[in-house]
Amino acid sequence: MGSTEIIFIFVIYLLLFGAKGIPSLAKTMGEGIRHFRSATDDIQREILKGTNDIKSDFKKATDLRSQPSSSAKHSSKVNEGDSGENKKSASNNESTEKDTHK
Repeated sequence: MGSTEIIFIFVIYLLLFGAKGIPSLAKTMGEGIRHFRSATDDIQREILKGTNDIKSDFKKATDLRSQPSSSAKHSSKVNEGDSGENKKSASNNESTEKDTHK
């Protein structure tokens, strides 16, 4: 509502109810504005709470994704150990083949 609309409503109210009704009008309008602000603050808090929950869940998921799991670390260590053993067995096979070809 623009200021001209508010003034127009105020003039109509004065014509209908007189100057004696102005204090009750001001009180009612003040309570209405206070209630409206309280409701908008509550809505904003709920929205921020929801977005903060989503942000924290997203951060946890990205943190977990960026960190290798303990099972992945264990399997990479096992694979490293296997590759070392495979290298040893391959070199043993080569040396036995050289011995047999001599």
